[in-house]
Amino acid sequence: MGRVFDYLCIFATVILTAYGQVVLKWRIAKFGSLPAESLEKIRFLFSLFLDPYILSGFLAAFMAALCWMAAMTKFELSYAYPFTSLNFAVVLILSTLLLGEPISGQKIVGVVVIAFGTFIAAKG
Repeated sequence: MGRVFDYLCIFATVILTAYGQVVLKWRIAKFGSLPAESLEKIRFLFSLFLDPYILSGFLAAFMAALCWMAAMTKFELSYAYPFTSLNFAVVLILSTLLLGEPISGQKIVGVVVIAFGTFIAAKG
């Protein structure tokens, strides 16, 4: 059971990181583009930080860091790190399903190549 928890830490890192990226993109799109003036940029970014969903994205990133630290106590970095490339696949799927972003054959092939590379790296 202990080894299952170790792997769950890696995959929780991937899922929490992807969640943070998708929720940030979703909410930032609601706020519009970054203003041109410096003071307005600061106000804009501060207003983003006050959004509860964006805060949840930061919290997810923090939790992902905690999960990653736990995973690093159990795995070699060269073994565990390739699994983080699965973020590309998770973000592609979530951005298509939740944000309506287009998906292409090239993106699918790229994600398959990444997943295959992750598999090879994990076996090596």
